Amino acid sequence: MINFKETNFKDQRVVMRVDFNVPLNAELQVTDDTRIAGAAATISKILNDGGSVVLMSHLGRPKGGSENKFSLKHIITTLQKYFPGVNIHFADDCISDEAFSMSKELKNGEILLLENLRFYPEEEKGNQEFAQKLSKHGSIYINDAFGTAHREHASTATIARFFDSNHKGFGYLMAAEVENASKVLYDSVSPVTAIVGGAKVSDKILLLERLIDSMDNILIGGGMAYTFIAAKGGKIGKSLFEPDYTELALKILKKATEKNTNIYLPEDSVVADQFSADAQYKAVSSNQIPDDWMGLDIGPVATDIYSNVIKSSKTILWNGPMGVFEFKNFSNGTFSIARAVAEATDEGAFSLIGGGDSVSAINKSGLQDRVSYVSTGGGAMLEFLEGKELPGIKAIKE
Repeated sequence: MINFKETNFKDQRVVMRVDFNVPLNAELQVTDDTRIAGAAATISKILNDGGSVVLMSHLGRPKGGSENKFSLKHIITTLQKYFPGVNIHFADDCISDEAFSMSKELKNGEILLLENLRFYPEEEKGNQEFAQKLSKHGSIYINDAFGTAHREHASTATIARFFDSNHKGFGYLMAAEVENASKVLYDSVSPVTAIVGGAKVSDKILLLERLIDSMDNILIGGGMAYTFIAAKGGKIGKSLFEPDYTELALKILKKATEKNTNIYLPEDSVVADQFSADAQYKAVSSNQIPDDWMGLDIGPVATDIYSNVIKSSKTILWNGPMGVFEFKNFSNGTFSIARAVAEATDEGAFSLIGGGDSVSAINKSGLQDRVSYVSTGGGAMLEFLEGKELPGIKAIKE
């Protein structure tokens, strides 16, 4: 595996997997360019060295073949903002003769963006022949798409087989993702606190079981908290509940006690009489929620307790919101946690925002610059933190 930072890419054509799966509005304009920004440093290094870059990515979930609304041509305007004055070419296919001709004729300092990989079903199947064709776009393969590293797709894993260890590696973004997640799991400073939210226990079982071994504190919020509260005999009204997971919830609590890991459940909740932005709401004890009400956020008491634990921590991982923060009346818990994480980071703590809705929450709070690292990979970060070996990482290291 090459050391990206130490490699000079002069006169080299690099085929690079990026994660440009960005949201588009009705006018097919990019509404959040975080992922494009994340890849910019890696692309710039290659261009500044005097090399050229062939970029490949997927966008959305096209159903069998080419679809205009999923075309990567829609992101060129945004990409150009990061590379003013650079010639950005676009191939309207990723493995056509014309695409290969364009990559072959690419001049140093130029970019070629290939059309959406998922217009071919072979991409998601990890097809070897398709991957081999993609490999012909460059003499060096760089994977900088952490967000897809957990997928064994042609462009993220299979393609790496067609490059020897001296001609493949990670870009800056991929390396930073692995380094920062590893810091939380293997090189943390105590007290270490994980904030785990989201809707379902079933989505976070493996993560919770793994974190018990490495955390001092685990703060649980979101819909998943109510399965734990119900398992302990609490009354949760119409709150989100997974009856099949109550036994497992009790096992997790028992294991935490055995390992001296403190698991916190919200003492109180902000409850609503319906799932709606303008529902009636009030704060009640989390184990005494009225029959026709549902918990949609952690309450003020829980928010204070959680914030104090966070502010006394030296290493912090946050994965998942505390409630339905998209609704203003149920966003206080999540945004208060964001402020506490930022304040702890200001005081020297290391903080990792680990994917998905928690990234959206830290961005909406405007505090993303006051935390240590914001991950670009939702599912990939989750699987990495669960201790799984990601195909996109393994393929580079082999």
